[in-house]
Amino acid sequence: MGVALITPFKEDESVDYEALMRLIDFQLQNGTDFLCVLGTTAETPTLTNEERRKIKELAVQRVNGRIPILLGISSNCTQTVVNTLKDEDLTGVDAVLVAVPYYNKPSQEGIYQHYKAIANATKLPVVLYNVPGRTGVNMTAETTLRIARDFENVIAIKEASGNITQMDDIIKNKPERFDVISGDDGITFPLITLGAVGVISVIGNAFPREFSRMTRLALAGDYANALAIHHRFTELFKLLFVDGNPAGVKAMLSAMGFIKNKLRLPLVPTRITTFEKIRQILEELNIKC
Repeated sequence: MGVALITPFKEDESVDYEALMRLIDFQLQNGTDFLCVLGTTAETPTLTNEERRKIKELAVQRVNGRIPILLGISSNCTQTVVNTLKDEDLTGVDAVLVAVPYYNKPSQEGIYQHYKAIANATKLPVVLYNVPGRTGVNMTAETTLRIARDFENVIAIKEASGNITQMDDIIKNKPERFDVISGDDGITFPLITLGAVGVISVIGNAFPREFSRMTRLALAGDYANALAIHHRFTELFKLLFVDGNPAGVKAMLSAMGFIKNKLRLPLVPTRITTFEKIRQILEELNIKC
């Protein structure tokens, strides 16, 4: 279980680096297998270049090699990603996560050429990220498999298309060295039963110990106990995204006392009704609020 790390903000909306370090410590102490830094959940589009650089550097320093760091480097300009890979100091970064280009709506050939340029620009392992709900275009199973077969350093895909048939097609036909990772907490359990190897999780920000245990149980074939944990969090899965991500998990972490419930525009906190439902479920789960 990897965690898509949030970016905490203070009341004045500046980055709360101290809270970020506490969250990283919480992950290190509670079974998280790797951190995904500067992904979608980090509100990366609203961060300045200097803030992104500092978050990356602080995360690398705090983790200090104890678990891998997967760094989000995405753009709808291929050359921007290539330049970042060539020019930025990526010491301490173990792999990069690169989303399908958003807004431009490239063809499948355009998507392939995007990842070809990226794979050829770095020796770091590359994880593809297919999230058509955000990018506006779906990378088909055929394109994913073509990329996986052609580039040795493309090692996995974070699949968040919501299309189980497509994911199963990738799992069934992929090279052995290529992995499929769930991009949605709610379908992690069923996707592992099909052959996925884990998840890049949002809810893991708040429940790393419990959700990593669910993932490990499922991977070990202990489906009964894994399913029990999955069902324990079913209602929270829905609340996490009803008002957008990361509004739900930030409300959750705020109720648990980890962070201020602050986001940067154009994102806003959850509705009061959602926040109260989250608080109620946390109390039912015996989580201190």
